[in-house]
Amino acid sequence: MRLAGDNRFSELLHDWITGPLRAPLLVVSYSLIFCLSSLLALLTRFDLNIPPEFLQRWAESVLWVIALKLAILAFVGQFRSLLTFFSFPDAKMVFAGLGAAAIFQLVAWFITGGEGMIPRGTIVVDFILSFLGVCGLRIMMKTLRDRFFVKRAQSAQAKRVAILGAGEAGATLVREIQCKPGLGLDVVCFFDDDSQKIGRTLHSIPVVCNFAEMLPALSRLEISKAILAMPEASPGLISRIVSELNSAGIDHDILPSVSCILGRKFSVERLRHVAPEDLLGRAPVSLDEDSINTMIHGARVLVTGAGGSIGRELCRQIAARNPELLVLMERAEPALFEVEQEILRDYPALALEAVAGSVCNEHQLDTVFSTYSPTIVFHAAAHKHVPLMERQPGEAVWNNTFGTLFCARAAQKHGAQRFVLVSTDKAVDPSNAMGASKRLAELVLSELQGKECGHMVFCSVRFGNVLDSSGSVVPVFRRQIAAGGPVTVTHPDVERYFMSIPEAVGLILQSATFAEPADSFVLDMGFPIRIDDLARQMIQLQGFEPDRDIHIVYTGLRPGEKLCETPIHPAERVATSSHPKIRRILQSAHPAVIEPLEAMRWRLHYMSSDEAMRWMALLVGYPNGSQNSNFRSPGTLASMGNKSA
Repeated sequence: MRLAGDNRFSELLHDWITGPLRAPLLVVSYSLIFCLSSLLALLTRFDLNIPPEFLQRWAESVLWVIALKLAILAFVGQFRSLLTFFSFPDAKMVFAGLGAAAIFQLVAWFITGGEGMIPRGTIVVDFILSFLGVCGLRIMMKTLRDRFFVKRAQSAQAKRVAILGAGEAGATLVREIQCKPGLGLDVVCFFDDDSQKIGRTLHSIPVVCNFAEMLPALSRLEISKAILAMPEASPGLISRIVSELNSAGIDHDILPSVSCILGRKFSVERLRHVAPEDLLGRAPVSLDEDSINTMIHGARVLVTGAGGSIGRELCRQIAARNPELLVLMERAEPALFEVEQEILRDYPALALEAVAGSVCNEHQLDTVFSTYSPTIVFHAAAHKHVPLMERQPGEAVWNNTFGTLFCARAAQKHGAQRFVLVSTDKAVDPSNAMGASKRLAELVLSELQGKECGHMVFCSVRFGNVLDSSGSVVPVFRRQIAAGGPVTVTHPDVERYFMSIPEAVGLILQSATFAEPADSFVLDMGFPIRIDDLARQMIQLQGFEPDRDIHIVYTGLRPGEKLCETPIHPAERVATSSHPKIRRILQSAHPAVIEPLEAMRWRLHYMSSDEAMRWMALLVGYPNGSQNSNFRSPGTLASMGNKSA
């Protein structure tokens, strides 16, 4: 603990170098440095024995030389910078200012022939010594700031923090924490598995030991918080570390993965708790950034469903690639406002338009397309909640199928070049209204592409669940855990494919770059994950023990749910694409659905749920002519067909 006198000294020093005396302090300090540097340069030139004639010349010229240096440094903005911060750009500024002053002196020397001036070699040495002196002063002030101001500002109640990972991310993180005392964090040590780093220091913070020996060190150093600063660490390593931290009762946060950062400015505010996606076991996605940038740069892009989880991430990644115009379309006004404000904050120079409206409104779609003339459309607007849509299948068809039809027709009418449908694995052999409505949307695009549509490309991209999307199982589990349980799982054996939102959106953009007419793509989602395992993992991430602290209750499969989803129907033929995680579903003959859809358009909202389900069951089909074997509501598909007959 510091003494009271030390506290008073740090306060006085802080007021001295950050208050109104900052500029006069700089002038006096720099003047002393310049005076001493020129005198030392002269002593060096004459081997510490300056002739009286040159000593007199120095005395007569030193004042105007100091004034010249100060004037040029003021011109380049040196006195506007904060005294206690110093980095490479500041050093370049000082070098440029003092270099200009030295050049001015040398020009004056040659014009006057050296009359009344110190030797020209001394001017060069003086420049070097002045530069080193100014940089040394600034580094000293920065060190004082780190030692007295930052450390002093951290209260006795500040959390003692360990950073796991002594790499570039860890180094950046510790410097930002040290510059933000208001965070209430005091970095005590690093842990790293690199044996060459152990025993060394990083920004004066020791690298204590490897992860295997971490727990005793955490207890010895009284660490209350750990931060995982390893953006490229394997899910297995993260899972093991989190388990050990939970067992020790230590709070922990993690830096976002490389795929989640996506070029956004790193900040300590992006720290977050370890999330299920960190333990997915999926390698970071490698994208052909050049092809995506070429497609988006300078294009006019429309994103429907812009306020949803996928739509919002599409907007983020598109905005980062400098389109000519980005149009956000969303019928939920609060969600639209949020995504608009986020994009405007992060990309203030971007041309952005936010449209509150529905893709089921044909007249509004016509106005939007005629006004903004988008060349690329990403259609992410959809109802996706399975049990909710099971109770009102007509609404699922109206929004998911007719919304796609209306939007695709508007794009075709107004000369768009590319239309990308965000689809789902629930469209494969659908067992529920939501999946059937998305399957019909795929068929609509396939049929539209077969008609005269010029150079326009319709394509769909199919994938499974995305972690932590709105309405998905992850936020539901999170709320249930926060409430103390129980956590509800439909069935112990139910499995789903999962991807992170940024990964899915990156692959959607990649698919769009090489899409050909009527293409359908399916994303490689790895292996399915048991929902029961996911629930238990999330409970453990919060420091609880499943079935002891938080109970899991099995509620049974809901109407329309399957135990397992499959991304590809057995009747579909699949080929590889130019990206290893994107597969192309080969084109085949599909049943025509637009005419029967149009015929039922005005009856749709008057149908009973059973009638709507039977009607959808008859429309959904596959390339080999097979009918859906899973889709059912009150009875089997055959009984539905008989009733409809």
